Amino acid sequence: MFVPSVTNPIGDFVRNLVPQVTAYLPVAFQSETLDSVVAFLINAVICIIAVCAVNIGSAPILIYMERKVCAHVQCRLGPMRLGWHGTIQTIADVLKMLFKEVYAPSGADKLMFYTAPLIVLIAPFMVCALIPFSKDLVVADVSMGIPLIIAVNGFGVLGILLGGWSSNNKYSLLGALRSGAQIISYEISFAMILLFVVMISGSTNLMDITMSQQGTVFDWWIFKIPVLGFIAFILFFISSTAEMNRAPFDIAEAEQELTGGYHTEYNGTPFAMFYLAEYIALVTNSALATTCFLGGFHAPCIGFAPVDNVLNMVPGLVWFFGKVFFMIWCYMMVRWTFVRPRVDQLMDFEWKFLLPVNLVLLTAGAAWIAISG
Repeated sequence: MFVPSVTNPIGDFVRNLVPQVTAYLPVAFQSETLDSVVAFLINAVICIIAVCAVNIGSAPILIYMERKVCAHVQCRLGPMRLGWHGTIQTIADVLKMLFKEVYAPSGADKLMFYTAPLIVLIAPFMVCALIPFSKDLVVADVSMGIPLIIAVNGFGVLGILLGGWSSNNKYSLLGALRSGAQIISYEISFAMILLFVVMISGSTNLMDITMSQQGTVFDWWIFKIPVLGFIAFILFFISSTAEMNRAPFDIAEAEQELTGGYHTEYNGTPFAMFYLAEYIALVTNSALATTCFLGGFHAPCIGFAPVDNVLNMVPGLVWFFGKVFFMIWCYMMVRWTFVRPRVDQLMDFEWKFLLPVNLVLLTAGAAWIAISG
């Protein structure tokens, strides 16, 4: 029998409903195993729909949000024509990309060309399935969650390399090679920061990491370890920005040098999938930062009972998405504030600064654990 590690009202409802429905089947077909399998499959479909709804549904909101953040940072208006303050502009853009003609260059490898956008989407969707959105809302409560995220996160670079290589375009190939070098380099620092979280929390399970931050704001890992937690958070923010190919670390798409980078030859729906993958990665990395450093779905309690009681009345899901959107806003502010470094400066920053700092941070974290017990 399939017994979930984390139960929730929807899953429990399905598991209770299925035996009532199968009771009308002939006796030969009735069994607990059949009920368990059917309930598991129904819940699996519900989980897939939920993950797709969170990721795909958030993309139009984030596109509109980014345009407005960019506009306010750079003293512009942003979209204003369609709908109130341009709220329908994103819908119009989505429809335009969906109905545009899809074609590939004559010398392109068609199979790899159209497979690449699908591969890029796999990594953020799988990471999203591991994130605990609330105490009883997590798709896959995996005991080795952090190692799985580190393994899956590097999968997206394969799609970028295939997209640039299969396009039969030198600009695309250069953009793909730049992106591969950048992502592979910064994933080392990204993985080391997650290992730091594993070390101080004592678990690789994302739910356990979240529960280890239960209490007040000062029990969140960003504050729980003096200075080191905040440094780890900043390093995570920098490495995840580079790992997502977002400005100012978007050397793979530098318009002044490479036209559009690895997706120069893409149009219509395949281009929309690359675009969608970037925003889904933005959501998943913000959710990962929230889970590892900002207390996850826990309320920002301050240790004063009357205030904490009111804060705890708000559902954990609301607190979680509030923190996620705060992180998304931070990523967007950085994108539209700082200038893009040169390729050599970006790689030097990782290998000569970020990586040594991460090694020192891991050593300091181990010393803190040994001293504090």
